[in-house]
Order: sequence, then structure tokens, then C-alpha cells
Amino acid sequence: MGQNSKIEWTHHTFNPWWGCVKVSKACDHCYAETWAKRVGADVWGNKAPRRFFTDNHWAQPLRWNKVAAEEGERKRVFCASMADVFEKRGDLDASRERLWKLIEATPYLDWLLLTKRPQYIQKMAPWGDAWPHNVWIGTTVESQACARQRLKHLLKIPATVRFLSCEPLLEKLDLIELASEEPYDIDWIIAGVESGPHSRPMQPGWVETLRLQSEEMQAAFHFKQWGHWSPVEDPTMRIHIEAEGVNGKPILMEPVGKKKGGRVFLGRTWDGIPSLEKVQKVA
Repeated sequence: MGQNSKIEWTHHTFNPWWGCVKVSKACDHCYAETWAKRVGADVWGNKAPRRFFTDNHWAQPLRWNKVAAEEGERKRVFCASMADVFEKRGDLDASRERLWKLIEATPYLDWLLLTKRPQYIQKMAPWGDAWPHNVWIGTTVESQACARQRLKHLLKIPATVRFLSCEPLLEKLDLIELASEEPYDIDWIIAGVESGPHSRPMQPGWVETLRLQSEEMQAAFHFKQWGHWSPVEDPTMRIHIEAEGVNGKPILMEPVGKKKGGRVFLGRTWDGIPSLEKVQKVA
């Protein structure tokens, strides 16, 4: 966690606190909950306390901002990998207020706020119709039902960048009709899936559908990973499943693990990021 994140689509991660409550099927195999338990932090669930941090922790983004300003190169900060900024709990309000001020104090950092609770964004964020140029707002859409429920809230936010994290992608999505119902479009689509031994597989046809939709919506496309299950032409393992390929024909998938599965799709990596023209330059 922190500087030089291993997450492919960000430079840094920052957590104002640790802990959350599961709200949908995307949360079933939550990596953050697993990691927290691994280090002895009991912070998941309605009754569990959240884990808060010191002033030194909060000073990290100020240092990142200083370096970015000196180098003349903006950096992206994923907030929060171990929590949800828009979780509805009164004991988080003070830290939320501190976060808003920190975001405003770090204009050379682009803050990626990803939530499964977009219905609370307008109520909790302080910016109304004038959001800071360095806030990118996103929501998780793992299924068509979640897309229908969450996208309508996200598209009301006048942030510089609006993005979707389709991870874990649990079924084929149709975003075109949903996205056309609101005045703001989608700038970035991230696709990926779970990586642990109990992972649910993501089918290649689902990824291709998202990629084609991103082209139609003129959104940047980022393919994060195959996770635990990866497509193969000739299975070498005893366990394998049949899935939908990119051309609609069946393809086989094996549980090879995240490292071996990699993140190549259609013969290349997809590292799309919203156009820098979308991100206002700091004066």
C-alpha cells in the first residue's frame, strides 16, 4: 500500500482508514478483507471498528504532490483500496472531511475515488456542481443489475473523469443503453477479475464486449488481469471449464493462477488511460 502501487492503473494508493461492509456479489471474495485479516485487523462488518492512521500517514500525499510538481508530471492516487470513501458511517465523517481538504491541497495528484455506493456521492462530497479538476470518480459494476443501479448515480457527478471498474467482471455487460440515459459520459473502463484460489472465472467474450463498447463510447479501456482462470487452446490441467470466446465460439479456461494468467488480451496489453486533454492542467 502507498507509494509506487502494484495496481496497474495507478501510481500510488492512499487509505484514509481500513474497513468496510460487503454490499454486493463483487464483495464475496474481497481481497481487502482477506489482507486485513492476514495482518490481524478485524475491521470488516457493521459492528467492527475501522482502523485509522497517524498524521505521518496523512502527510504522504503531500510529499507525493511535491515530487509531482517538481517533476512536472501528474500522478494518480487510488483512494481507497482497503475501504470505501462513501460508506455510510458517522465515525468516518471527520476523516472524510480531512480527505476532501487533502485532495484540494494536492493539485498535482489525480485522486481516483472508487465506490460501490455512488448513491451517497452527492450527499457526502462537498463540491456540488464545481468539483476539483483532480478528482476522478468511479463505481464498481460487476453485473448488469449493478450497472443499472449504480451508473445513474455516477453519471450525475460533474467530475473531470468518470470511470467504471468492471472487476470482478461476473457477467456480460451492456453499458451503451444505460450510459446514454444521462448527460455525462464514461471516460474509462477497467476490466478484470478475482485472483485467489476460489475465484470466479471471467469469460473472454465478456471482456471483448466491454472493449468494443468502450470504443463506441470513446472511453479508454484497461484490461487489468485474467486472475486465477485463463483461456487456453489445449488444456494441460485436469480441471478446466468451457467459456465464451471473443468470437462467440467456445474456449477452454484453466485455473493457472494470477502470475501465469497474466493480462494479455487479443495478443496485447490494454493500458488505456483517459486522455490528458480531459485532465485540466494546473496553472
